[in-house]
Amino acid sequence: MFFTYLRRELRRRRKAALVVASGLALGIALVIVVSSVSSGMSKAQDKVLESLYGLGTDMTVTKAAAAPKSGSSERPKFEFDAKDSDDDATQSTDRVMVQGFQTLASSTVTEVGEQDGVAGAVGGLSLSVMKVDGQFKRGEFKQEGGTSQGGGRGPGGGSGQPPGEVRGGGASFDVNSYTVYGTDVTQQDIGPLTSSKITSGRTFKATETNAKVAVVDSAYAKEKTLSTGKTVTIHGTGFTVIGVSTADSGDAAANLYIPLKQAQTLSGSKDKVTTVYVKAADSQRIDGVKSAIQKNISGTTVTTSADLADTVSGSLSTASDLAAGVGKWLSFAVLAAAFLVAGLLTSSAVSRRVREFGTLKALGWKSGRVTRQVVGEALVNGLIGGVLGIAIGLAGAYVVTAVSPTLTAELGSSGGGGMRGGMMGGGGPGRQSASKALDIALTAPVSLSVILTAVALAVAGGLIAGAFGGWRASRLRPADALRRVE
Repeated sequence: MFFTYLRRELRRRRKAALVVASGLALGIALVIVVSSVSSGMSKAQDKVLESLYGLGTDMTVTKAAAAPKSGSSERPKFEFDAKDSDDDATQSTDRVMVQGFQTLASSTVTEVGEQDGVAGAVGGLSLSVMKVDGQFKRGEFKQEGGTSQGGGRGPGGGSGQPPGEVRGGGASFDVNSYTVYGTDVTQQDIGPLTSSKITSGRTFKATETNAKVAVVDSAYAKEKTLSTGKTVTIHGTGFTVIGVSTADSGDAAANLYIPLKQAQTLSGSKDKVTTVYVKAADSQRIDGVKSAIQKNISGTTVTTSADLADTVSGSLSTASDLAAGVGKWLSFAVLAAAFLVAGLLTSSAVSRRVREFGTLKALGWKSGRVTRQVVGEALVNGLIGGVLGIAIGLAGAYVVTAVSPTLTAELGSSGGGGMRGGMMGGGGPGRQSASKALDIALTAPVSLSVILTAVALAVAGGLIAGAFGGWRASRLRPADALRRVE
């Protein structure tokens, strides 16, 4: 009897049911679209942070670069061996410098790894190499950042170091800089290289801890016409290119990657690292791990992904704030309004059926039975609204993903303790990197949890509407039907 009456009433009151279901559908669809867009923005932000940190990294441990002493200059000094003649001499020289931070003892990696809540820790060494090529007269060349007779542009998409002066003779030269990252080849699941995919050749083997091999970023490889099997020379040492990597974010953390021990040897920083990349055992314990490291390992700076996210600006940050703020509250407001309207419409519909329900009570229907009938109708209306809302929400999310609007993430010049803060742009010691923009395509993924939430909202909407209608129906008496007939 319940289902027969329910089917008949829903068929007879199709327009009213459609109005109620449409209101609920609008609110549910908006929740789905806002949730999916927010999820897409969260993934975009994670992608930006991965380009800074590397996949699987929750925080970094560094030591801020020391301020230069008063009256001293930390600019690199070059010496050339020009012959004792007036003839020009074509020469080449380079300098390998630790980039961005003070070095930490390699034992710091072990200390960090022993902290409670740390699942893994790996050290890395950030280096900048400045290379000068040209013809020089006998004398000393010193990089002063002054006027130039020749200059070059640094690889990797950034400008090279500014050309300097030649003391003791004229010169025509090019100055180029590039970045090198010393990676622990025994632990390659944390750190900047994880945000790149090997597109040619292979990555490092765990046994190549001190091998003269290198992985080159694809953009740098294209610029320098490097490929697997070729040799790249760093400070007089030849490294065989074993692989070419392409950064997922479009911007690599370094131009070249070499084994950590080789990087330490080239820079004269034996048993030293500039950055410790840390993976927490539980994402909910990141703040606690940060506090433990700061407390137990003095003189270090701990930067989490959340800290670094605060330095990201641009349209991605603006849109994310809008989605998290205005979008979220707007969806809640529309959903609440849809619930209220559905309840009022259901209550109004019951009021128009006073004669019907009063007659049913006169025939022996209990108030509870009438109430259950009204709630059942409202619940079905809610489920219909849920189906429509899910369909509209999925369509909206699909449109966002299909269009894939491009958002820009501006990476601040002082990227906290992150990798890029010390390596991007190929700057020298004490020089902060320039701001870098990354273009991220926005998607709107819809997860199963969002669908289940939509179903729950549909049921909740139906129950709320049923509560309104059921309350109104429970107050009806058989006499109401007689008054309505009169």
